[in-house]
Amino acid sequence: MMILFLAAALTASPTERQLTVPGPLAPLAGTLLDAGKRAPVVVIFPGSGPTDRDGNSPLGVTAAPYRLLAQGLAARGITTVRIDKRGMFGSKAAIANPDAVTIADYAADARAWAKSARAATGARCVWLLGHSEGGLVALAAAQDRKDICGVISVASAGRKLGPIIREQLQANPANVPLIASAYAAIARLEARQRFNNADIHPALQPLFGEAIQLYMIDLLAQDPARLAASLKVPLLIVQGDRDLQVSVTDANALAAAQPKARLVVLPGVNHVLKNVATTDRAANIATYANPSLPISTAAIDAVATFVEKRR
Repeated sequence: MMILFLAAALTASPTERQLTVPGPLAPLAGTLLDAGKRAPVVVIFPGSGPTDRDGNSPLGVTAAPYRLLAQGLAARGITTVRIDKRGMFGSKAAIANPDAVTIADYAADARAWAKSARAATGARCVWLLGHSEGGLVALAAAQDRKDICGVISVASAGRKLGPIIREQLQANPANVPLIASAYAAIARLEARQRFNNADIHPALQPLFGEAIQLYMIDLLAQDPARLAASLKVPLLIVQGDRDLQVSVTDANALAAAQPKARLVVLPGVNHVLKNVATTDRAANIATYANPSLPISTAAIDAVATFVEKRR
């Protein structure tokens, strides 16, 4: 009976439970997927805009990349915490205005999540994994922190955001009528100048509207390469070569800034960590709305291998 009991314990599935940390006005909410005692712990910080703890967004993203990544890491014996940003989804009540934030605010939240994850699991330190804009948050949060094992930057910028937004807009032929207005808006925000909605094309207001301009001014001023250069913990950079939003150029920029970093380029993998068999833009974007499409096993392996080697 003892042998049977031990076998059952060794094959038990990871358990999922809700986790919270204090927020400005109300708790921040997340999900802990527990791979067991003494498992390494990775906190997953979401990308830009209304992206939830699973990696989905009401703007048309239902690919669930963070949930699938967490499940893949659990199968490798790695615990994860995936979270909702302050002011959004389960953390909606934490702040009155979700646009009234800075990268420093998000970095403070990431450090709070690291502390909570350590308390919940008994881990000595935790890994911060940031996807897209979340990579910048992870780099900022991990500066001079002994409770952070390291940073995992996935599909994240390696340059200031202004040039990247310009490239993203220019890459889509449908944006041609918006380019002049968009470039003017970016230049004003880079100069730390606010402006009226009437000054920009209506189609650009969700990106550059008055409500979000203070956040955009803060975001455009951030330099991820500088943060990578000053990082004192291990850094993994993971980048798909079919990412429509962030390029291998950015991954190379981060790697150049931090020579001790590990860079993994994933062939055929896009921004939501799905495999794309074609260079067709429409086919690539279609994967953003397909939660049944598995996450890239190479992405899971890159993260798991890096964490496992540094236990």
